Amino acid sequence: MNIELVKLQDISRIYQKGQEKVEVLHKLNLEIQRGDFLALMGPSGSGKTTLLNLIGGLDKPTSGSVIVGGEPLHTMSSGTLSTWRARHVGFIFQFYNLLPVLTAQKNVELPLLLTNFSGKERAKRAATALSIVGLEDRAKHYPRELSGGQEQRVAIARAIVSDPTLLLCDEPTGDLDRETAGEILELLQALNRNHEKTIVMVTHDAQAAGFANHILHMDKGTLAKEMAA
Repeated sequence: MNIELVKLQDISRIYQKGQEKVEVLHKLNLEIQRGDFLALMGPSGSGKTTLLNLIGGLDKPTSGSVIVGGEPLHTMSSGTLSTWRARHVGFIFQFYNLLPVLTAQKNVELPLLLTNFSGKERAKRAATALSIVGLEDRAKHYPRELSGGQEQRVAIARAIVSDPTLLLCDEPTGDLDRETAGEILELLQALNRNHEKTIVMVTHDAQAAGFANHILHMDKGTLAKEMAA
C-alpha cells in the first residue's frame, strides 16, 4: 500500500527583487509516496531547487501548504524547522561541502553533533554509514586524499548517518565524470531499494534521471506531465 510522505498543495513562491516580484513557483501541487525515487528535471530557473528547498524545510512558501510526514512545515517556526530537518532530511549537493580539516569519519559524524548521542555512538553510526557507501577503509582519510567520487560518497554517508526520512539531492553528479556519476547513481538507487529511502533528485541529466522511479518536468514554476523513468 502506498503511503503519502510529501504533499504540496497550491504552492506559490514569490521573491522580491528590487521593485519587482518574481514568482518562482505558481500554484503547484505535488504528492510523493514513501519509498519513491523521484527525479525533477527542467531548465535553469524553472523552480526545481526552490521546490527541493520547500520540501526540505529550508524555505517557506508564499502561499499554500507543505506537509511532510504529516507535519505542516509551512506553519513551523525557524527553530522548530531546524530541529525537524536534523531529524528527517539528508541533503546531497553537487559540491560535497566536506570540511577539509576533518577526516571522512568526522565529516560524517557532523550531523550527529546535534543529537544526544555519545562520542562512541556517533563513531559507530558514522562507521556504519561509511560501510553502506563502501568507504569503511577511507574513514581516516582527509577530503584532499579522496577522489571526487569518494568525496561524494562521504557526503552521502553524512546525509544518511542520522537515518533520515528523506534524501534531497541537488545535481548530485553534476561535478563527476560519467563513470563515477553512474556509480553514485547506483548507490542512490540501492539506498532507495535496499534501505527504503525516499529520494527527490534535481538533475539536468536525462541519463541520471533514468535511475529514478519517476520523472517530473518543471517549466516556469509548474509541473508538466509525469514521465516513466
